[in-house]
Amino acid sequence: MPDIVIAFFALGLIAGIVKSDLKVPVAIYETLSILLMLTLGLKGGMALHGVALMPLLPELSIIAMTGVIIPLLLYPVLRHAVQLSQDNATSVAAHYGSVSAGTFAVAIAMVEYSGLAITPQTTLYLVLLELPAIVTMLVLHSKHSGTKSSLLVILQEALTSRGVLLLGGGMIIGWLYGHSGLSAITPVLLGGFKTLLALFLLEMGLCTAKVCSPLPFKQWRLMLFALIAPFVLASAGIALSLLLSLPTGSALVLTALMASASYIAAPAAIRSAIPNANIGLALLASLGITFPLNVLIALPLYQQWIIG
Repeated sequence: MPDIVIAFFALGLIAGIVKSDLKVPVAIYETLSILLMLTLGLKGGMALHGVALMPLLPELSIIAMTGVIIPLLLYPVLRHAVQLSQDNATSVAAHYGSVSAGTFAVAIAMVEYSGLAITPQTTLYLVLLELPAIVTMLVLHSKHSGTKSSLLVILQEALTSRGVLLLGGGMIIGWLYGHSGLSAITPVLLGGFKTLLALFLLEMGLCTAKVCSPLPFKQWRLMLFALIAPFVLASAGIALSLLLSLPTGSALVLTALMASASYIAAPAAIRSAIPNANIGLALLASLGITFPLNVLIALPLYQQWIIG
């Protein structure tokens, strides 16, 4: 049986498809997303407590550079093969170069459920892959459009987003305080991690059904891209994991991240920086197709490929 949290996503998806009146109130969803991001950051920070970071710099630098390379490789595919406009190709490339916190959380739950080996720095992969992709594509858009947005302004927009602040801040707090320093709050946050994730995925299932209803078949090229890209990117993630000699749990998380697409951080950054981009197209691909494909079908396949 798959991890129990997957069943909650399926429940939300089915409820949305049959047009149930089931709804997660906006305030509840906002609270869940804040707690989930903060908990992920704290978990990673506590794992890093007492760990020397300098020896990890080569590995982390390579992963960060991957966040720059992937959207640059995807952009011409989206521009010419998928036939998107310049702004929309930039937007979708940023979404697919960036990563999904929801997919990351599911991958972490799978690793824990299966008892796979994982390194302390694995949580850092989320931030290292998310930010470079968004910044890279915003810089590319600035160059193509002739605007003069400074790199400092672009970095500020990316670094001050809610997800990045919660993940980064949580990691710093966890790293500084460790398990003993956070013992007063860990029973609630860490002990309730799967409950938070299950409810979050319930809402993601409802959102997926909404984004895909009805399917805009005139965008068949983009939908085909959203089906194929995860497996291509996952293969690259497995190759990178082998290059870095990562343990199986860390390899699965890295592969899942590289196969995912952002639907939280990237839309917020793109919406303000590229107003002519159609965020609906990016969400159709990332949230409507790639996210459920990964969560319902592909993650167990990636695990099988990695374990062999």
